Parts: sequence; C-alpha cells; structure tokens
Amino acid sequence: MTNEVLDIAVVDDDPPVRDSLATIFEIEGWRARPFPDGDTFLIEARRQKFDCVILDVHMPGRSGLAVLEALGGHSFATPVFIISGQGDIPMAVAAIKNGAHDFLEKPFDADEVISRVRDAVAAARKREAGGERDTLHFTGVELLTPREKDVLSQIAHGSSNKEAGRALGISPRTIEVHRARIMEKLGARNTADLVRIVFSERS
Repeated sequence: MTNEVLDIAVVDDDPPVRDSLATIFEIEGWRARPFPDGDTFLIEARRQKFDCVILDVHMPGRSGLAVLEALGGHSFATPVFIISGQGDIPMAVAAIKNGAHDFLEKPFDADEVISRVRDAVAAARKREAGGERDTLHFTGVELLTPREKDVLSQIAHGSSNKEAGRALGISPRTIEVHRARIMEKLGARNTADLVRIVFSERS
C-alpha cells in the first residue's frame, strides 16, 4: 500500500487546521478532500467512499460526535480519526467509545499522521477481508463492539498495548481505552481474568 493514492476526508471548521492536514496528505501523494462542516461532508460521504476520515470534535452546527453517529458509529468500516487538543482528550475517548478509530493530537507531526493513517487503512482492509478477527465464542461476547473484539483477541494472545496497537493500526493509549471498556463489560478485574473468560468455554 506504500505507493497507493489514498482518498482522505478532512472535516474541520478551522481553515489553518484543514490546510495543514491537507498539505501533509498531498505531500505524501494522497488526495485530501477538505470539508468545513459535518453536513457538507455527510452529503459527499453518501456519494464517495473515503479511505480515511479526519474529523474535528468541536464544529458549529453538527458536532464531530453527531457526525460519527450519522455515519453509523461502530458499523462504519472506514477508519475515523478524531482531532483533539490537550483539553479534548476526554471528548476523544468518548468518540472512540462511539466508534471512532483513534485520535490525532495537535500539534500534528507529519510523519506520525501519515504512519497512523496508513496503518489504520491497512488494518481496516484486513478486517474487511476477514483476515484479522479471531473467532471469539464465550458468554458475553455479544456485548462487545467489533473493535473491542479485535482488541480482546490481541490481548488474549498475549500482545502488549504497543503490539496490539501496531496490529490494529491504533495507538497504545486507545488500546487502553478499549481494554478498560472490555473489562467493564465483561466484569473482569484484570488481564488474567479476560484471558480466562475468552478461553474458558473453548473445548
């Protein structure tokens, strides 16, 4: 996928942020489509499939969380990155719980943005092709989102947060967010509990 031209939607009401991200992607040889608000993006998203979406949380009119909900949240296959400043981390975590793939913190590091987006697109395609998710069968698995199942599969096979993040194209901090949600949903006290739950009903 190194030389492939990706189509990236950048949804942010702040022109300097839009321009900065668009420049990062265009230097890489990708196509960046800037959108000043969520409604304009949603109209285009019905007509065109993007490889990745970069979405600001705080926008006038429809917020980033509302756009995420309109896209279908966890059922939306395209990776969505939430743009967050230092004070926006709780909002970014809320967005991840509602289906965002990960978050990008300002100020942006161009190399990191490109690497994270490339990994996310590769992981999403692998998942769509059925090559990533391990089949999980245990009581309570239906409580988990598809992304949480991916993370749990990595945890159950002994991956660290960093290794799981690399495999799934998300940051270690986001893995930790998902891990906490999984433990809460399944009533696990620690990682050992999670592993026991996953493997307890396997023959």
